[in-house]
Amino acid sequence: MFSKILIANRGEIAIRIIRACRELGIKTVAVYSSADQNALHVQLADESVLLGDAAPRESYLNAEKIIAAAKQTGAQAIHPGYGFLSENADFARAVESAALVFIGPSAASIRAMGDKAESKIMMKAAGVPTVPGFEGLQSEDEFRKAANEIGYPVLVKAAAGGGGKGMRVVNEESELSDALEAARREGLNSFGSDVLLIEKYLDKAHHIEFQVFGDKYGNLIHLFERECSVQRRHQKIIEETPSVLLTPQLREEMGKAAVAAAKAVNYYNAGTIEFIFDPKISAFYFLEMNTRLQVEHPITELVAGIDLVQWQIRVAAGERFPFAQDDFTQRGHAIECRLYAEDPSTGFLPSTGVLLQYLEAAGPNIRVDSGFSTGSEVTHFYDPLLAKLIVHAEDRASAIRKMRTALSDFVAHGVVTNIDFLQEVLKHESFAKGEVSTRWVEENFGAWGAAGVSTDAMIAASLADVVFAGATLQSAVSNETDPFNPWNQTHNFRL
Repeated sequence: MFSKILIANRGEIAIRIIRACRELGIKTVAVYSSADQNALHVQLADESVLLGDAAPRESYLNAEKIIAAAKQTGAQAIHPGYGFLSENADFARAVESAALVFIGPSAASIRAMGDKAESKIMMKAAGVPTVPGFEGLQSEDEFRKAANEIGYPVLVKAAAGGGGKGMRVVNEESELSDALEAARREGLNSFGSDVLLIEKYLDKAHHIEFQVFGDKYGNLIHLFERECSVQRRHQKIIEETPSVLLTPQLREEMGKAAVAAAKAVNYYNAGTIEFIFDPKISAFYFLEMNTRLQVEHPITELVAGIDLVQWQIRVAAGERFPFAQDDFTQRGHAIECRLYAEDPSTGFLPSTGVLLQYLEAAGPNIRVDSGFSTGSEVTHFYDPLLAKLIVHAEDRASAIRKMRTALSDFVAHGVVTNIDFLQEVLKHESFAKGEVSTRWVEENFGAWGAAGVSTDAMIAASLADVVFAGATLQSAVSNETDPFNPWNQTHNFRL
């Protein structure tokens, strides 16, 4: 087993890995940018190394600096978390070349599944159903012919993409040219490649993914599904397991397809096979593989009863994964809500600022994965995810009630959040019935805004921010021992 691991990430996932390492008796090294010098993950790690300026290319995306930090601190392995360099085959290979262990799949597996066009070809060869579409197209005329053959609406997306970036839905031929230009530009900026592919867009489809896990000795299983259809801008905001759509027979069929897909690239460690499911004809299609740990992994952990991060580390250290498929069953129901510093009324634009007050929900079977606390700053440099709020209950109805209660207990003043929006989603009749699709949010909440929250509630929240900020600033310059200073009083009277 490793004695020290460097975590090449930040925020809540870095803290999640730190806690797993602590339970295994492993020391941790945090890396950070100048914007994160006071971040929680830096405080909780045993050691920390400054990488550079706030811009990701100067810090969390700088492979050379990260590997040098691991060598400098004597770390034997690097855990990439998710995002940043987690699905970068060149980084995985560079880690191995530096005589360090990359906690994740092989560079070959990452490369095989990293190109969406190439991975679709491989999945077809492995007998895994894929969305009707075309790869290897170049000119606009080729895309136009392909779109007409598939039939509108179609989806144009970056072949090297992921996370909703470089994707455009095209409803009619007149939109195709602009969509191709925008997708190419975003693909080049985000992934360094402007190669695109085109697929049939299933407008009422569900996004269902299967967690897979394996070791370096050929043992590979799935750990059931996650329903991820509640999305905004093609990015997930609520995930749950089990999915209300899947029968035991369909679950088994999709699970076998997920394992076959992973085995086609000799996969080991944690990964996710993502499917698009069409409930009208009860058909599923391979969408892509995420060759890393997923943001929503906690709901799988709660339902399957396994610590995925600990097993990532143990498998990377050479241990065998001792479980078979039949060793796991789904126990209860789990839901995860992603709490973002963003404004749903402005198209989910990010919100930045200092968290003047930050209080996490707590209680039986409530879990919070976060990298923030009161006084933390939410900057524009990184993803605006504040926290992942996860609940586990005996059934779906109970889990929804528990989540709504937990959301009402969560306090994050100082930035605009999506907490009220999440409450509206959870109490929607269609969500209660499980009748959601990947376009459900935009179809049902497109006009959602300030009207979705009562004026009194907005004023009260704003006044609370002002008072709390005033108290914080005043106390910073006041005499803390002054018994007559009203800002130092702890009784219920407030100015």
